[in-house]
Amino acid sequence: MMLALAMFSYAGFAALCLAMEKHHHDLLGRKSSPRQRLWLRVSGWALLLLALTIAVRDQGWAMGLVFFTAAIMASAVVLVFLMPYWPRLALGLAGLGSLLGPVSSLMRF
Repeated sequence: MMLALAMFSYAGFAALCLAMEKHHHDLLGRKSSPRQRLWLRVSGWALLLLALTIAVRDQGWAMGLVFFTAAIMASAVVLVFLMPYWPRLALGLAGLGSLLGPVSSLMRF
């Protein structure tokens, strides 16, 4: 479950990052519309809420919040370090996370 938590957290932060005009232009090379920015903000927060839900469901409130906090901190650090040097990799990992997150949440290791 930690893998799904990390994937959803990273995808959520990447969506929130793309919701900012500067980062959207830097990463995708074009300006975003207000509707796109709103959609990215809503989906980013929804993915982070989904990650919180997974953590609390699997570990309970006490340890679930600890796991969630660790996952969002690690996701933010990875995104911040990837953006200046490998922006396409940062976007690719976000896409991979949003695609494989549901699959990994259904699997039990």
